[in-house]
Amino acid sequence: MSELTLLDLVRNGTMSARVAATLSAIAEEKRSFMVVAVPRLAGKSTVGRAMLDFAPRSAPLHHLSGSEAEMDELARRPDGGYLVVAEFADVDMPAYIWGSPVRRVFQTMRAGFSLSVGLHAPSVEEAYAAVCDGNGVADEDASQVSYMVYIERMGASREDFWRRIAAVYETDRVVGGVPHARLLHRWRRESDEFERVEQPQLLSISEPALGERARRFRELADAGLTAQAQVEALRIA
Repeated sequence: MSELTLLDLVRNGTMSARVAATLSAIAEEKRSFMVVAVPRLAGKSTVGRAMLDFAPRSAPLHHLSGSEAEMDELARRPDGGYLVVAEFADVDMPAYIWGSPVRRVFQTMRAGFSLSVGLHAPSVEEAYAAVCDGNGVADEDASQVSYMVYIERMGASREDFWRRIAAVYETDRVVGGVPHARLLHRWRRESDEFERVEQPQLLSISEPALGERARRFRELADAGLTAQAQVEALRIA
């Protein structure tokens, strides 16, 4: 379970209730996603964990170390769960992977797994370029990642950092390492407001149901009811 819930992140202004509704549906439908930002301490892990609170109870979360033997074992015993990778990054940190282990993750996904991963990149195009060009992942495999959540972090020091979900993209396919994507949500810096741009086309949830979920997120967040008990009440799978 996450330390901060999506309800917490609505309450503190990191995202709107409508964004939270979309992110919860992404995990609920077991879609693969990347959480992307440029600076450190932007909250990639926090947002990813909060999204996974809504993954189906029948979908185990496999937090990968990067070991290829670990992925081989998962591929032999697929359970339809999430492969959770701390970050695709070419740095010597535990559970951060690059190159061959990244390609092996995507090969393992073919057995029916979904992916949750953090990534350091300044745009949706450069995020997919890092996957395809930086790690040699084929377009067909990269196309399995249908959503990208981009975070901006503001503030001068750890004590006064604040964050916003600046964009949420939905990707139909990847061709030549380039995503064919639509912008679902964006944050307007000048007004500190979130704008809904397009409706998701790949999610099964209906537009009325997404709107009702957003209303419930807003109601609970405004009331300060943001704990895991409220998250459990919102879950449907």
